[in-house]
Amino acid sequence: MISLSQPIVKTEIVAVRTTSGKELDVALIIERRVTEKLERGEDPGVKCILVIPGVKSFVFIETTKPSIVPTLVLGIKYVKAGRFSKIPLGEVTELIKPKAVIEEISAGEEVEIVKGAFRGMKAVVVSVDKSKNVVTLNILEAAFSIPITVPISYVKKKGR
Repeated sequence: MISLSQPIVKTEIVAVRTTSGKELDVALIIERRVTEKLERGEDPGVKCILVIPGVKSFVFIETTKPSIVPTLVLGIKYVKAGRFSKIPLGEVTELIKPKAVIEEISAGEEVEIVKGAFRGMKAVVVSVDKSKNVVTLNILEAAFSIPITVPISYVKKKGR
């Protein structure tokens, strides 16, 4: 019997510390360097480069050869010198996993309505009913304050 599956190769995730706000720049430079190595016929062993929203100052590199990471980031202006940390896959999955909107929104926060009749309007959260998955809002753009209740999926945190 012929096996069509490829052999399982163990990868490790390495965290590279960067200047805050320059994570994407660093990731793009690393991507360019990996592409150049591949074009020369070398295998850098890099499977993916992660920039996780909400995680400042870190770029994560999944690689089969962790020893190549220092060479990939050598000379990049925004990379902080020092050790590169190996991160367990479970920790990275927790960072990537999307958080439920209901956990992020609390009373008094300003939100934007993204669905329904009030789409595009800004509002302030009056209360959150987690059991029913609804929020009660006061629309900021209305002439007078009338509380409305909408499903949690109809709102998003302002600035996201």
